[in-house]
Amino acid sequence: MRQVVVVGGGVTGVAGAWFLRQVGGPDLAVTVLESSPRLGGKLHTVELAGVAVDTGAEAILNRRPEGVELARAVGLGERIRYAATTSAGLWSRGALHPIPGGTILGVPGDLAALGASGLLSADGLSRVEAEPDLPGAPLDEDVAIGTYAAHRMGRELVDRLVEPLLGGVYAGRSDQLSLQATVPALVPYLRENPSLLRAAARAKAAAPASDAPVFAGLTGGVGGLVPAVAQASGASVRTDATVRELRRTSDGRWQLVVGPTRLPELVDADAVVLACPARPASRLLAEIAPAAAGELAGIEYASMATIALAFPSSAVPGTLPGSGFLVPPVEGRLIKAATFSSAKWSWMAEDAPDVVIIRCSVGRLGDVTELQRDDADLVTGAVADLRELVGISAQPIDAHVARWGGGLPQYAVGHRARIARIRADLARQPGIAVAGAAYEGIGIPACIASARSAVTQLLGASDAPGTMTA
Repeated sequence: MRQVVVVGGGVTGVAGAWFLRQVGGPDLAVTVLESSPRLGGKLHTVELAGVAVDTGAEAILNRRPEGVELARAVGLGERIRYAATTSAGLWSRGALHPIPGGTILGVPGDLAALGASGLLSADGLSRVEAEPDLPGAPLDEDVAIGTYAAHRMGRELVDRLVEPLLGGVYAGRSDQLSLQATVPALVPYLRENPSLLRAAARAKAAAPASDAPVFAGLTGGVGGLVPAVAQASGASVRTDATVRELRRTSDGRWQLVVGPTRLPELVDADAVVLACPARPASRLLAEIAPAAAGELAGIEYASMATIALAFPSSAVPGTLPGSGFLVPPVEGRLIKAATFSSAKWSWMAEDAPDVVIIRCSVGRLGDVTELQRDDADLVTGAVADLRELVGISAQPIDAHVARWGGGLPQYAVGHRARIARIRADLARQPGIAVAGAAYEGIGIPACIASARSAVTQLLGASDAPGTMTA
């Protein structure tokens, strides 16, 4: 194998290129083809009031090793910083409440913490308390986590806790999201007993104790990760290079049709990694692996937007509470979450002590009307919510709206079985692999792990790099 093409220049694609060079050595030529004008995908940093601000993902889950290990391997070790605070809250019924301890993506495992949070009414809390005694059979099949939790714990618990936490991660709806795919830690316990409360408590107790910070970031923004990995990989990188067609050649290699329809270019490869979203991957695989293509076409994506706001520090009343807060959709607000970036990332406060950066997120699956508002209207709406919820009375001195159309894949009921069918069909096609957020995880470390798995599959490496030394 001499030439591998990676389709997609997000974090998955450039990580794939880096792993390919690590495993395949300097004689392996790697080309990354990105359809947009820039690398990075959902990782992007802009300047706001003189401060570097991430408009997409702004944190790397530190308790999975892949993200921080890769950052160190490509020379970013000195830029790694850990979140100064991860104490997030929930805005509900006119007040800010702590997220109860012992909770796994909204599924409570600690009744005392849930009661102390004040999130639920007395009736709602009683419903949860009675859940372990609710009859039912062990859970052998996949279900929607919101529907199952509502059946066992009540709709109030879902609306006030599961929906904002789980929906906040996926910009989705808990009544459509797969329990198996989104909260897999609960699955082995639910196969023994149907109680969610018991499953969450057992999963928390079984989790290894760790003093490691939950989240890491990079000074100057997480958006700096992708270009650093791309450069360290030594791959040939091309932007504005849309792959329109993928063909199997008569000698068993691959040919990609790249560029505008009026002036197509043919690119040959021994192997291909499709590190692009499910829809374009489906289109490219339609003739090669129709079963996999059909499954990929069925993966929905949610659109959302981030609204980054810069306020003078004098306009912020006192100390902001923690790293931010989530807003349950049932509250009827525009914003679904707010991150106090200047409090969460100390380097921001150090770089600009007179400016406070707050990021808000808007939109989830099916929320079309909100995202049709123009940028100025979204900023006005977010500022109005922050005025009422946090007490910030001033207008922002700078603002930036980033729209992520089709940004987050939805792990619907049956997602894990769907991915297994995709991989089984592609296993019949040597020299091609898929990777990215649509498969086994949407965070940065999960995407990097997906890229490493694809490289292992393609090159037949017995051990793709685990410890990512350069």
